Amino acid sequence: IAGWLLHGFDPMELFFAAIGFAVAAIPESLPAVLTVTLAIGVQKMADHNAIARKLNAVETLGSVTVICTDKTGTLTKNEMTARTVVTAAGHYEVSGTGYSPSGGITLNGEAIDLLEHGDLQALIEVMAVANDAVVSEIDGLWSLAGEPTEGALRTLGLKAKFSPERYRRKAVIPFESENKFMAVLVSLPDGGARILLKGAAGRLLDRSVAQRGADGSIVPIDRAFWEEQTDRISSRGLRLLAAAMKDVPDDKEDLSMEDIADGMIFLGMVGIVDPPRPEAVAAIADCQRAGIRVKMITGDYAGTAMAIGKEMGIGDGVHCVTGADLERATDDELERIAHENDVFARTSPEHKLRLVKALQKAGEVVSMTGDGVNDAPALKRANVGVAMGIKGTEATKEAADIVLADDHFATIRRAVEEGRRIYDNLQKAITFLLPSNGAEAIVILSSVLFGFILPLTPAQILWINIVTDVSLALALAFEPAEQGLMLLPPRAPDAPIIGGAFLRRVVLVSLLLGGGTLAVFLMEIGNGAPIALARTVAVTTLSCGQGFYLLNSRFLRKSSLSLRLFATNPVAWVSLALLAVTQLLFVYAPFMNRWFGSVPLTLRHWILPLLVGAGTFLVVEGEKMITGRRAVLRGEGDG
Repeated sequence: IAGWLLHGFDPMELFFAAIGFAVAAIPESLPAVLTVTLAIGVQKMADHNAIARKLNAVETLGSVTVICTDKTGTLTKNEMTARTVVTAAGHYEVSGTGYSPSGGITLNGEAIDLLEHGDLQALIEVMAVANDAVVSEIDGLWSLAGEPTEGALRTLGLKAKFSPERYRRKAVIPFESENKFMAVLVSLPDGGARILLKGAAGRLLDRSVAQRGADGSIVPIDRAFWEEQTDRISSRGLRLLAAAMKDVPDDKEDLSMEDIADGMIFLGMVGIVDPPRPEAVAAIADCQRAGIRVKMITGDYAGTAMAIGKEMGIGDGVHCVTGADLERATDDELERIAHENDVFARTSPEHKLRLVKALQKAGEVVSMTGDGVNDAPALKRANVGVAMGIKGTEATKEAADIVLADDHFATIRRAVEEGRRIYDNLQKAITFLLPSNGAEAIVILSSVLFGFILPLTPAQILWINIVTDVSLALALAFEPAEQGLMLLPPRAPDAPIIGGAFLRRVVLVSLLLGGGTLAVFLMEIGNGAPIALARTVAVTTLSCGQGFYLLNSRFLRKSSLSLRLFATNPVAWVSLALLAVTQLLFVYAPFMNRWFGSVPLTLRHWILPLLVGAGTFLVVEGEKMITGRRAVLRGEGDG
């Protein structure tokens, strides 16, 4: 309307101006660039053993404030080895590592003969027979088929030269996380039948009325003694499993929960070491420096959890919340407990779900790991659910957003960094693309408002948007993480992807490129250049400006005037070379001249576009420096 009323544009000119403005205002390439950026990021995460099942999880990772993680296999190596055995008769030490039966069992430093120690034989009978693991030697290497904890107990039996093959299993109650024990009914080699029960010491003590005494007799249970041993062993960071038994009639063929509800005879305990992963210790420290709290949630005893947590850098080794504490807590108390504590022991999958809800209620963005079927609700509720790819169930993987192919915590840390890198690169792509559309809109709108001929045709604008912008913006998807990325605090989940500082940069660059393009176009027209020539110079000015601005956009916060500009991301330089080739085709190829109305330029015509591009680069670098100094001053003021 302004062009028609003020300057008398004819309807066809206004029609082309409207089309040009519409093409300029819409960032056609943005969806494609964002999708490719996410896809490349997901591929890089997969290369680091983190498989993203949902694209939005990649973006959410960048804002995670709390990581709730399992202990066994995630923070530790999941390479179990029995280290100590406690019975009423004494404390046995076990040597050797891994699943090889090399090593032995000693009492007071002396090697023992299993036949001379009935207390130890009774305990190992339970641990080796109520066991589904298989330890075998293949080509000189000992390997495990089954659960690592059971593998450690199977190896303990091999070291004691115990033979479980003579026992015939009649019935079994398999291990469940709710029960924390496993029971089998077996026929004994010399006749008779026996129930063998192994599991958490507390659960077995609750079911035991007696214990095997030091002399082999059956005496009343000394619960205080065994609870003292539990604390002593778990304080060394060892996992703890207990053993109990009960003789039953030979003709008994089935096994129920009522059979093991009481009347069991307690035999002793085994302490099992599961060494921490060194890389997990470093990864936890990295997360904490990045403002991410790491909370360990385990089914182990409190002493074990605190000892391992302190070694890993989680918690203070003194405070620990148990599943019983969580059961007693109200929702309001739970919110406080979840915020103040980092180590949780003797927990169940239901406790995980309550903790996630409590943390989210406090405003945290939570990532939760899990592997069992019952972990699925907690993973589903978490902002980012992480399933274990090796030991995780299919149900858990289906509920998760990310699956770890190696079950390592260090992979979670790398995934978080990759999530931040991807989000950073999305910001770079958007901050890079929008000024191009802004500059084109300024050029078209100015020509209509001030009454001069359109500096760019709709086809030329489309060329810049789809060919020039896409080829350059895609290079930003390959940018590595900027230095110090994991030293920044997590971003707020409701923060806009383009905040105030970056929005100001978009406006600044739009004005620089738009103003520079208009100035070059009007100068050429003022010098009597044909309209086709002036438009070709205008398109070249925008392209050069975008090429230089790509160098700015490769580093959002840091200066681009560094060696890292040349030493990282060769794809950016390939894109710039491609830009040069396509722009030369646009200017000098006859078929491009026909399609886009361009004309060949002389060397003189390239000078101003290059100067506009270089000037834009230097102004943006100055803006980065000023913005960075203001941020530092604000930080000092806050501190």
